[in-house]
Amino acid sequence: MAFFSEIDELQEHFKSHNKTREYQAHTSKVHSVGWSCDGRRLASGSFDKSVSIFTLDRDRLNKEFTFRGHGGSVDQLCWHSFNTDLLSTASGDKSVRIWDTRSQKCAATIVTKGENINIAWTPDGNTIAVGNKEDLVTFIDTRTHKIKAEEQFNFEVNEIAWNKQSNLFFLTNGQGCIHILSYPDLELQQVLKAHPGTCICIELDPTGRYFATGSADALVSLWDVEELACLRTFSRLDWPVRTISFSHDGRLLASASEDLVIDVGEVETGEKVVDIPVEAATFTVAWHPSQYLLAFACDDKDTYDRKRDAGTLKVYGFPSD
Repeated sequence: MAFFSEIDELQEHFKSHNKTREYQAHTSKVHSVGWSCDGRRLASGSFDKSVSIFTLDRDRLNKEFTFRGHGGSVDQLCWHSFNTDLLSTASGDKSVRIWDTRSQKCAATIVTKGENINIAWTPDGNTIAVGNKEDLVTFIDTRTHKIKAEEQFNFEVNEIAWNKQSNLFFLTNGQGCIHILSYPDLELQQVLKAHPGTCICIELDPTGRYFATGSADALVSLWDVEELACLRTFSRLDWPVRTISFSHDGRLLASASEDLVIDVGEVETGEKVVDIPVEAATFTVAWHPSQYLLAFACDDKDTYDRKRDAGTLKVYGFPSD
């Protein structure tokens, strides 16, 4: 019976914590959201070339400031895994930037070869990997802000990720595979045939036991990091899975697509915990690092002018009034 009580307990939590708050963040589409490692700040990156920083104050967010400086769309962002003040952004302007929320300034700009779309910072904080539209992955030393390696792939590279030890590098590709490379020598260790369709996104869970991938076939597959075996799939969405996120305790997996819900499933059983209703395709989801709060951003349009992007970010999981 313990089996059922766990999912019941999670479902009960969201019955009383199902409020979504919406915040004006940008003048255009929001591509990426992410929480700082202490959960005090939420950042969003947008097509409008800026990065907005919010602070979480109990049950609401307050906009703190906006970072400007990129000359192109901010496609993905990621925070440092243990320095609460640093985050990095990948932009179409052929650069990576590191921002410091304490000084509210850009701490470094690293010029790269192409239009960047994906970024991942190692858990040990020493390396940032960034992928561009030409499937070149660039590895940046965060202590010197110099490029230490580049790897050109001959297939479509989608999202990238690191394992907890920062010695394995994962990437998803257009052929439905997950490539695992050793780091720093970048030797191919394994190719997993994960999906019949394009593998779009990948995320490693905070406990280090699992990783999950979302695919164009509308499936999310869950893998054991040690065994490299697929444990189960989540198949409740009907559209290509654009974005996934594990909760802080590794118990929940959120996945989103063009479906008008964000699916939240229990990792251990694959069962549905809750659906979060949305009004448009969802580009990015991110669980808070210590609470069941899910930040997300959709392709919403302005209420008064349907041609304009709303530029809002949302957070689900606040106590219901």
